[in-house]
Order: sequence, then structure tokens, then C-alpha cells
Amino acid sequence: MTKTDSIIIRLATPKDAKAIQEIYAPYVRETAITFEYDVPTAEEMVQRIMKVEEKYPWLVAEEDGKVIGYAYASPFKERDAYQWSVETSIYVETGAKGRGIGRLLHEALEETLKVQGILNLNACIAFIEHDDPNLPLDSVYFHERMGYTKVAHFHLCGKKFGRWYDMIWMEKLIGEHQ
Repeated sequence: MTKTDSIIIRLATPKDAKAIQEIYAPYVRETAITFEYDVPTAEEMVQRIMKVEEKYPWLVAEEDGKVIGYAYASPFKERDAYQWSVETSIYVETGAKGRGIGRLLHEALEETLKVQGILNLNACIAFIEHDDPNLPLDSVYFHERMGYTKVAHFHLCGKKFGRWYDMIWMEKLIGEHQ
């Protein structure tokens, strides 16, 4: 557990599922940041948390007893040779953006993954070349600030709100490859 001022970063529990679902819901309903069309139920979130935590961390940022963000790692690919690589996901309550919560979550996630022997962090990010009301480029800029570099660009691979979106992959190497 990490504590900074009034924000605590800790492992998620199934009891956090409803709060996590409420944070995620506006991203599903109002943005192309996620390509999910339907908001998962709180029970689906319980299942997701439990599946991730079989192998990787699912962290939450809590302030005054309220979950205001979360981050987790999932397998980059299921094959054994990929075991040192993960995909990262970070979501912050829309009203709490710009306060450094994403950074705190990412730093805690990265440190935990280093202890687990993870060497590569990968982020799959929806992307569009021009202004779009459903897809701000905040995630791209955030990952650049966290030390990621763009390594792949897939064109017109996801459709949401009647519009096609690209997908980019960004990576950050956090360990020595021997």
C-alpha cells in the first residue's frame, strides 16, 4: 500500500467493484477510449478483478474512503514466451482528472510489476488523427510523460459512435532483458 497526502493506493478487493464500475461507466458510454459498447455490471467487475489478481495487481486510488481511480495489468498475450510483458490499464474518475492520480497509480503498478519480474509494459490506446469529441488524446500524452514510446499503429480497427478509430500500441521497458 502506498500513501501520498490524502490518497492511498492499495490492492482492489471485490468490494471495490461497484466503485470501479461507476468510474468506468462514463468512459464506455461517452468516449471511444474503450471499445466496449455496454457498461459491465458490478458483478462482471468482481469477476474481472478476481481474474486479474490471480497473477497481476489491480490497484485502486482511494481518497477519504472513496475509490477515485484504478489501474491493473493483464497478460500481453497468453503464450508462455510473453510472460515478462503485460498490458496496463488506468482509469481515473472524470472529476478527479489532472490531480496526478493516474501518475500515482501508474508508479505503484510499475513498482509492483518490477517485483514480479515484468520487463515490458504495453498500452493499447484508441487514437484518431484529428479532433474528436469522443476521443481526447489525454491517454497518449499521459503515457508519453510516463516514459512510453509508440511502437505500432493500426488503422480503422474499432468503430464506436458511428466512427472508425485507430489503435496505437505504446511500450515502456522497465527491466533488463538478459
